[in-house]
Amino acid sequence: MPRIVPLVVALLVACPALAQGLDGRLKKIADSKTITIAYRVDATPFSYVNDDKQVAGFSIDLCKRVVDSIGSQYNIKDLKVKWLAVTSQNRFDAVAKGQADMECGSSTVTLSRLKQVDFSSYIFLETTGLMAKRASGLRSLSEMSGKKIAVISGTTNEAAVNLQLKNRRLPATVVPFKYRDDAVAALIEDRVDAFASDRLLLVGAAGVAKDPAALVLLDDELSFEPYGIALPRNDSSFRLAVNSGLAGIYRTGEIVDIFNRWFRELGNPGAVFQSMYLLGAIPE
Repeated sequence: MPRIVPLVVALLVACPALAQGLDGRLKKIADSKTITIAYRVDATPFSYVNDDKQVAGFSIDLCKRVVDSIGSQYNIKDLKVKWLAVTSQNRFDAVAKGQADMECGSSTVTLSRLKQVDFSSYIFLETTGLMAKRASGLRSLSEMSGKKIAVISGTTNEAAVNLQLKNRRLPATVVPFKYRDDAVAALIEDRVDAFASDRLLLVGAAGVAKDPAALVLLDDELSFEPYGIALPRNDSSFRLAVNSGLAGIYRTGEIVDIFNRWFRELGNPGAVFQSMYLLGAIPE
């Protein structure tokens, strides 16, 4: 019996994750040495597939570093990432049903979504904007009376546009699309007069259009969109692991390098961004 005790102690020292009694997603991740990340293919510059057929984007860079942090926190060596493509419509189902451990894209934290999934600390702040064809002469939502506005179905942008139209008593038609490319195509082909989405997603969509100069981003900011990494509900250990990873990125200033990689043309993060990252830099 005395020989067994030192052996158990040695095992616990060598495997700190075991000593902490992992549960939930962390246990599954540690056992399989694999973490599944759901990603969007059409959320440039946050989450998309680049020309080299690799998953890329601001949110993807953050999540890769969070994965590295989880591996270090729980001594999970050779932790691998399995990628799962999702859409705006099924991204939260993938996390809630256990198909993915986290979703890294451009997902806004809302109270209604918190009934289905949990979220990490904030990773970005956005607003809903409008894109139109330059030739249309449209300058703002107030000029959309009788017009058609494309949205992606089930998004916070759709809700924001409907609310704004109701509050302003504007008789415009909201046209839902499942895919971003289809909404952009409808705008270019004059089947709709504008496309409402997160402003930087509109910039990304215009950037890959055949004639980017033919499109214009209007000045409207129709909603507040705080982004987070979607996580499973009722798993505080996993949420803590993710937020610990993010806090390390924010505390060391590494977030500035990641921000500059994707948004250098926007200049340095503004006061609101800096405050958000400061609040996310939770001390040990």
